[in-house]
Amino acid sequence: MKRRKVKELEVLDRPREKLMKYGPERLSSEELLAVILGSGTRKETVLNIAARLIRKFPGETLAEVDCSGFLSSDLGPRKACMLVASFELSRRLIGGKEASLLLSPRDVWNRMTDLRGEKKEYFTAFFLNVKNQEIRRTIISIGTLSANLVHPREVFEPAIRENAAHIIVSHNHPSGNLDPSDEDIRVTRRLAEAGKILGIDLLDHVIVSLHGFFSMAEKGVF
Repeated sequence: MKRRKVKELEVLDRPREKLMKYGPERLSSEELLAVILGSGTRKETVLNIAARLIRKFPGETLAEVDCSGFLSSDLGPRKACMLVASFELSRRLIGGKEASLLLSPRDVWNRMTDLRGEKKEYFTAFFLNVKNQEIRRTIISIGTLSANLVHPREVFEPAIRENAAHIIVSHNHPSGNLDPSDEDIRVTRRLAEAGKILGIDLLDHVIVSLHGFFSMAEKGVF
């Protein structure tokens, strides 16, 4: 069934009017995203666009997509920049109030709640300050882990931009098997060596699944 355009909805069912009347708590994630986007396109309503983006980028990953990611999802430059700027501003305003401490593999496992059950592998980097407080979490790649897919440049370029003192990386194993592959180990050691050169320590690489985790640092892999 084709969704109606926003202007065809009852006034208090329209996301913007609903926000003004009831506050943001009453809006779904789809409706909040529609408010940010503002309008749809000739081919697609703004609510359809919002629903499609939320389906494509699960959990918290929507807030970590860059402009190129939104452009590849059939958004124009204006809307892509609007979303990236909105999420970045939100991160900066919230991040200064309560930064997560990542002191153990279990802390990392807890922060990977939205990704550890995914059917694809998500390789994620946590950028930390000198107190091991999280500055930002970024998805580096999606797909089977390989040295070509996870190049040190992709990990350390944003770390330098964020003025990170340390890095922890993590990825999920959809199979549930937590044993690191040979490629997992090669990638970890490569990142650790790059970190030594740049002065940004790789503290750990945590493999996660729905029911547990494996710490490369604790097992002496690097």
